[in-house]
Order: sequence, then C-alpha cells, then structure tokens
Amino acid sequence: MHLKTQHGNIGTVDEVEAPKPKMEDDDDNVSPVEQVRLTVTNDDDPTLPVWTFRMWFLGLLSCAILSFLNQFFSYRTEPLIVTQITVQVATLPIGHFMARVLPTTKFRIPGLGSEHLVILNPGPFNVKEHVLITIFANAGSAFGSGLAYAVGIVNIIKKFYFRKISFIASWLLIITTQVLGYGWAGLLRKYVVEPAHMWWPNTLVQVHFSGMSLIIFRTLHEKEEKGDKRISRAKFFLVALVCSFSWYAFPGYLFTTLTNISWVCWIFSKSVRAHQIGSGMRGLGVGAITLDWTAVASFLSSPLVSPFFAIANGFAGYALIIYIVTPIAYWGLDLYAIVNDKFQLDIAKYEEQGRIQLSTLFALTYGFGFATIASTLTHVSLFYGREIIDRFRASDQGKEDVHTRLMRNYKDIPSWWFYVLLVITLAVSLGLCIFLNDQVQMPWWGLLFATAIALEFTLTISIITATTNQTQD
Repeated sequence: MHLKTQHGNIGTVDEVEAPKPKMEDDDDNVSPVEQVRLTVTNDDDPTLPVWTFRMWFLGLLSCAILSFLNQFFSYRTEPLIVTQITVQVATLPIGHFMARVLPTTKFRIPGLGSEHLVILNPGPFNVKEHVLITIFANAGSAFGSGLAYAVGIVNIIKKFYFRKISFIASWLLIITTQVLGYGWAGLLRKYVVEPAHMWWPNTLVQVHFSGMSLIIFRTLHEKEEKGDKRISRAKFFLVALVCSFSWYAFPGYLFTTLTNISWVCWIFSKSVRAHQIGSGMRGLGVGAITLDWTAVASFLSSPLVSPFFAIANGFAGYALIIYIVTPIAYWGLDLYAIVNDKFQLDIAKYEEQGRIQLSTLFALTYGFGFATIASTLTHVSLFYGREIIDRFRASDQGKEDVHTRLMRNYKDIPSWWFYVLLVITLAVSLGLCIFLNDQVQMPWWGLLFATAIALEFTLTISIITATTNQTQD
C-alpha cells in the first residue's frame, strides 16, 4: 500500500487526502516551448515523500563517490569523467531494493516532539526521490565538468611554479569558488529559471556531460499500459545499452580508424597538403567522416538535444572560421621567410622575423573568443532586454511558466538565503586574498573586479545556454 506523507516532512506517516492538482489543457497551462510540452508533464502529486532516508543516504553517498572518482581520474592522460547518468540508472534498482527491505516501524527522534513520527521506509521508491538523488550526484560531478576548476589552480601552484600553498588556503580557494556559483544561481533564478522560454534543453534529455533527464525519469518510473504489444521501455533501454556498449568496442579499441575516416588522406597518402585539408585529427577534416558517437557528440555536445537553429548557427560559424578564415591566414603566411634554399632554418632570418608564439588556429580561436564577449551582450540586450527589465520591475504582465505555478504549492526557498550565502562567500574570499595573499597571489581589488565581470556575464551567458544549449567558456 502506498503511504502518503506530508511533503517536506522527513518520512512522516501522517496520511493526507489532498487531491492531485490537474492542470487544464488551455493556453495558460501549456508551455510555449514545444519540446517542453512533449517532455514534461503538467501533473504533480504533492503527497509523494521526498525527504526520506533513502534520498539522503543515496544522494550523499553518490555525491561523495562521484567527487572522489572524478578527481582521481582527472590526473590521467585521458581523463575519465563519471557523470550523474551512472547514478541515475544505478540508484533506481537500489532505491526499489531499499523500499522492500527497510523496516516500516515508526519511531520518534528525541527533540522533535511526540507528534513527529519518523519512518525509514515511507512507501515505494518514487520519481521525486530519484530526481533529488541525481541532483546530489550532479553536484558531485561538478555538473558534468568532472572536477572543481580551482583544483587545477592548486596543482599549477605546486607543480609548475614550485610554490607552497597550505591545506587551509587550498581548501578555502576550492570551496569559495564552488559555493559562489550557488549564490549567483539564487539571484538570477527569476530571470533564467522561472520564465517559460528559459527551457534549458540540457535538462530535458540526458546528454554527454551534463543534464538531469526528465525523459529518462519518466521512462523509468511511469507504468506502461497492459496489453501493449510494443516493446517495453525497459527492454528497449536494455537493447540500446547492449548495442551501444558493443559497438563502442570497435572505434574505441578494436578498429580506432572508424573514429576518423579521411578518404582524402587515403587517396593522397604522401601529400602534405592533402593531410592538412582532409585529416580529421590534425587537419581541417574536409570530407572526413566518423562512425564513433563520441566524436559526433564532441561537436557542440549531443546533436540530439540542441535546437536545430543552434546547431546550424554553430556549424556556419565553424565552417567560416575553419574552412575559410584559417586557410587564408595559414597559407597567406610566408613559411619560407625563415628558411634557406635547402629548406633549412636560417638563424639570421629567424632572428629577424622573431619567434612563433601561437599557431594560426590557436590565435584565431582566442581572437574570435574575445569577440563573443561583445556579441553576447548585444544578443541578450536585443532579444531579451525587455523581459529582463520587466522582471526587474516585478511586472505581472509576463506569462508565468506552468511548471513555476505548480511549484507554488510548496514553500519556496527564501531569497535572503542566497544573499547571505553570496556575502559570506565573498567575505571569506576577500579574507583569503588579504591574509593569505602570499599563497594565492590575488589582490583584493582583483577579486572584486572578477566578481563584477561575473555578475555582468553570468546572466547573459545563462540566457543563451537556457535557450540554445550553447555555453561560452
């Protein structure tokens, strides 16, 4: 028997008879984004237990394990990133197992009062517990990045600059840089989370490096109709898993050439120019194809999740830079300016020309990367400027997301929590820069300047990511 509990109590056994809120199928209760309408249900059951022992145990354990594994494997030549998809799939049978074996005996915790009855097993393992466990795991994998960026700073200080940095300074550096993002998230949620058009494609399906899959959650938890002759979701998932695992053995281990099939290089195997044009590994990759899905997903992440206009726009820019600008800049360079008639290095000419500092593609990549800063501000100002102003003025004229209205049934997180978290993090960061400056070597004004830049660009980049699934690093 499914045990209904009050949402928000930690596995209490007080039964409620609250009906499920059913959203009517009208214009106000339908998401304006087609992908969201087809993926996310408009129904919600507020009686499902959430703060359960299963959720806390599996969530904290998953976060700790993924944090350790990703940090450990990050030092490999080929870093291995364990994302939350592993936990998402693995914790489903574990959660059902715990729902079967944990005792249902009620007991009281001293200090909570006699009216609060606690139970380790409030009923069947449900989708809300599963979602929260995956969020814990996502935090453990640095939201798909694998490890905290500040760890690299500590490594560089020790191994490249041969300087000492204490454990306290290292720990504060890593913690403050990680927690600072949660403060920004709370401040900007009404601009990039609550609006209906901020649909975050990365959260709808499970993609390469990040994203909590609503589709997978619904697939794993929704019951199928009896008598349906089609293949079940579980069988389809198993078949797809076996096929994907089996095929990857070929391009990943047995026949690695499948990752990069450059027929131009095969035909003109001795031509340097042909390899520069046709090689997908060390050239422009013109005409090269791949049968390795990891290579496909490495271009703007998985093409199955990003909107078509974002993929087309990205490919147009990629083709312009790689196939037009880079060849002109590369072959327009006088390669013979530092060699003699025998194609040997001429020291006198080399000293006259100067050392080569950057490769052509590297220099262009950084140049266009800086150009995206101005384009980001321009794009967001033109397309989303009015909406940002309206929400800043707390205007009620904008259309509220149907799922945001569903969340009104629950007590919201106070905004001052995020303000306090942000202020405390900045205060600790300033203390780190002032009192341990000899170890981190960042002046206090540099921290404030970096914070101002982050405040300016976090909103604009978040809006672009929320609507196109493209992130600018």
